[in-house]
Amino acid sequence: MHVDILDATIELDESLVDDATPAEIRRQVVAYGRGERTAFDLELSLPDGFLGDVMGAMMQIPYGETRTYGELATALDTAPVAVGQACGRNPIPLLVPCHRVVATDGGLGGYSATGGVATKRRLLALEEK
Repeated sequence: MHVDILDATIELDESLVDDATPAEIRRQVVAYGRGERTAFDLELSLPDGFLGDVMGAMMQIPYGETRTYGELATALDTAPVAVGQACGRNPIPLLVPCHRVVATDGGLGGYSATGGVATKRRLLALEEK
């Protein structure tokens, strides 16, 4: 399924959301985009293996905060590039906040949704308010 937020379309693998209809997912995303929600009340099934480990680490990043690829890599005993690649394969971006992972040098890195880095920048700005 796809959801629209902040002039971007984000593709979500709804099979990883266990307890909600597409309408409920969209309702929560709209509320997040309006600044009315800081967390999603959804039961998620993370994939097994490294991707699931990185997704779990991303889910621990609080609203309004960021972590670097290097910080997550250190916590997971891997390389920052591997973390970045996993972020790019996140099947439920926004619900698992890969937009909160940034480069050590202050750069934003990438973002897989429509609009790429510009969308990531808007999501981070939304959370700064």
